[in-house]
Amino acid sequence: QVQLVESGGGLVQPGGSLRLSCAASGLTFSRYAMSWYRQAPGKERELVATITSAGGSTNYVDSVRGRFTISRDNAKNTVYLQMNSLKAEDTAVYYCMAIGIGFYWGKGTLVTVSS
Repeated sequence: QVQLVESGGGLVQPGGSLRLSCAASGLTFSRYAMSWYRQAPGKERELVATITSAGGSTNYVDSVRGRFTISRDNAKNTVYLQMNSLKAEDTAVYYCMAIGIGFYWGKGTLVTVSS
């Protein structure tokens, strides 16, 4: 079955960096666009970034553009989210999603930005 497993979350100080990973299995990874979403406490889940199946195009929500970078390695079936200049408002559970023939979610990884 399809599995998406996020990793790399944790506690970081404001201004710091983290790199999230999402390892996929059970699907033809190179045929799926991939997205990162996040859900902060008491808020709805929001789309953070998307990358096309071949990695040729990316898109970001305005609040993270210039600070976050989404990338993928189709040979490793993995998508990444490099997060720099982190702010307290980036605190959330971060989820990856695969979009293609159907869509699939991971279980999330918690990012806490706090001093």
